[in-house]
Amino acid sequence: MKQVYCILILVFLSVLSCVSSKSTASTEQIEDLTDLIDSKKFSIESDWAYPQVTNTMQQVLNSVLFQPGNNAGAINLIGNPNFLTISGDSISSYLPYYGERQMQVQYGGGDSAIQFNGLMEDYKTTRNKNDSYTISFKSKSKSEGFNTSIVIFPNLRSEIIVNGNSRFAIRYSGTVKNIASENTLLE
Repeated sequence: MKQVYCILILVFLSVLSCVSSKSTASTEQIEDLTDLIDSKKFSIESDWAYPQVTNTMQQVLNSVLFQPGNNAGAINLIGNPNFLTISGDSISSYLPYYGERQMQVQYGGGDSAIQFNGLMEDYKTTRNKNDSYTISFKSKSKSEGFNTSIVIFPNLRSEIIVNGNSRFAIRYSGTVKNIASENTLLE
């Protein structure tokens, strides 16, 4: 009987510790995030790229072309220039692409990165149950159309998923910066 009580207490304490370890965002963080989303003036710099691991990507991994700490499923972008900036209805980006193409690449490899520079279409924002926001839109580069989904969390971490017409989807994780406050500091 004592063993049953000990097991029940152990299970109760482990469940209680899991519930209490769940962190929630402060009211101030949630309000700041809502203001940021409403302003539509922010930039994201990614720390990691997560391409889809295909047989071809695995062969690249086996050929030892990745830097130490990287693998076919996770590539560190720290030190590599990259950004995705939303300013009103406009978007600009330079996101390095790692993955498999499904169509012919432009001669000279000029379109290897994911580069937007123009207006967004079908821009939608949704507030999620965990106080994060999901932003989705369509955009175009010189030779390809993209569907993009961004999830921004109250701690200003982000997840970007980009799906192109001629590429496998890729996911990026990074940090959001408010460019509206930077512009007011410069004036």
